[in-house]
Amino acid sequence: MRYTRLVKGAVTVTAATAVCHTLMTAGYAWAGAKAATGEATVFAGVFEWLVTTAGCWALMPLLLGVGMRAMRERGNTTLMVGGGLLWALLSLSLVDELDRPDGSMPLPFLAFYVLAGTGLAGAGGGTGARGRGGP
Repeated sequence: MRYTRLVKGAVTVTAATAVCHTLMTAGYAWAGAKAATGEATVFAGVFEWLVTTAGCWALMPLLLGVGMRAMRERGNTTLMVGGGLLWALLSLSLVDELDRPDGSMPLPFLAFYVLAGTGLAGAGGGTGARGRGGP
């Protein structure tokens, strides 16, 4: 296992987590504000909630892949798929925490995601920028 790949993975996963977490909390606040406007419909804020959730679920694997490629690492499929699925499961299970006014994911769950994502990054089979299949 290459330790530089783990460090690059940790930086990438931390940055992607910060971006997606910030977007989710802002998006859920947007949905909550829309629902609190007093519109006569039961579904006020549902569109905003769905856009936020689906957008962050799609954005996480994209950010992981682009971040690792920007650091010249290849073979990021494990990180992208595993990290994206783990983010979807984690955010879905903590949606009540996120959907409250001023809500956010608890820090231990964010730390768990960063550690798990770093492990997934290290499990990737990339050859890096140095060679085409060398050691």
